[in-house]
Amino acid sequence: MTALRPELPALMVEEQVKAALLEDLGRAGDITTLSTIGPDRTAAANMSVREAGVVAGLELARTAFRLIDPSIRFEALAADGDRVAPGTTVARISGRARGLLSAERVALNFLMHLSGIATYTATFADEIAHTGAKVCCTRKTIPGLRALEKYAVRLGGGSNHRYGLDDAVLIKDNHIAVSGGVAGAVRAARAYCGHLVKVEVEVDGLAQLREALTASPDVVLLDNMGPELLSEAVAINAAHWGLSVASYPGDLRRTRLEASGNVQIETIRAIAETGVDYISTSKITMAAPTLDIGLDVSI
Repeated sequence: MTALRPELPALMVEEQVKAALLEDLGRAGDITTLSTIGPDRTAAANMSVREAGVVAGLELARTAFRLIDPSIRFEALAADGDRVAPGTTVARISGRARGLLSAERVALNFLMHLSGIATYTATFADEIAHTGAKVCCTRKTIPGLRALEKYAVRLGGGSNHRYGLDDAVLIKDNHIAVSGGVAGAVRAARAYCGHLVKVEVEVDGLAQLREALTASPDVVLLDNMGPELLSEAVAINAAHWGLSVASYPGDLRRTRLEASGNVQIETIRAIAETGVDYISTSKITMAAPTLDIGLDVSI
């Protein structure tokens, strides 16, 4: 079944855009535009991409213009998640020139940043599309923009890891060091959390993996393991659950495996081909370049 495209709640969009506009307008508003453009002047503009990419953030751009001047017309010519070629016009804007110019930067900032993340994610997702693995983002996001950045990741064909500390358990090496053991930490988490909360535990070796599997976590994070070790981990997991190579991928009983640690575009294919289910990397949010998008005004 094809998944529906993600959407952002209108209230969330408005809150984010309003904060960005207030930051930009400061204490006196757009004094450049107010001092040079008369209140009755009108203008039109095309918002176009200058390089190939995946569009993300059009509704935030629309909201920026609307909040500055509700009479401005914003016509989207693409949809979030579309793959576009260089030169593609993704939106046309028209109305009073003051509002158009004052909202321009905030609209483009959101659109360029989120489209950059979606585009960069797509390069990783495309590299492993022939496998069953999914590339996932992490909690390494710009403070205040996590929901938007995770939205962009999904538009690029990636998957979201947990959104925060409260929606899933991820027992990492420091938790294990303090609590005293892998399996014990998993069982403690199970006892503490409700049945709807997923429990994942990080391991840094195959011995820890075997110990973790005795407590049946939902996911095991395999930290900084190369393809050879990852392949061994997949075999150990299959053997633990009594599964054959053929039945392993689709069996819903088994523990899922996630690879993480120094994932690069050059290495993600080899990682995915080991049979892991997920590959998490902060690069798709923290290292994504912005997508070059311009707004050209005509009178």
